[in-house]
Amino acid sequence: MELLYFGHSHLTRSVDEGLAAQGLGRAHHRALYFIARKPDLTVSELLSLLAITKQSLGRVLNELTERDLVETRPGERDRRQRLLRLTAAGAQMESDLFEAVRVKMSAAYASAGQEAVSGYWAVLEGMIPDSDRARVLGLRS
Repeated sequence: MELLYFGHSHLTRSVDEGLAAQGLGRAHHRALYFIARKPDLTVSELLSLLAITKQSLGRVLNELTERDLVETRPGERDRRQRLLRLTAAGAQMESDLFEAVRVKMSAAYASAGQEAVSGYWAVLEGMIPDSDRARVLGLRS
């Protein structure tokens, strides 16, 4: 547990600095991350992924929209649906934040070796409940 805690906290600190400089927090980063992975993600899909309240997500999306980092448009089949997409500025910010994580993860992976990395991924995948597995795998494509 200590390894998970300290490893995760050091990883997130590398992102926190960039977010703090923009006056944003981790919830903003998580939203940017998932919207970047799946353009035209619906608000309800993002709510489900983040497991936060509508009110919290509304605040986060309003801030990201006001800063011209995220744009919304109505769904094509259901006009009530709101589809989310990063703007060019949002894509750049998400890319910069992700790069900080990628650098730290790459160094850790290089140090551990491929066999250890494969084992680590298997453990992480094993922690995902069967009911969420398809949704997580869907984000990879």
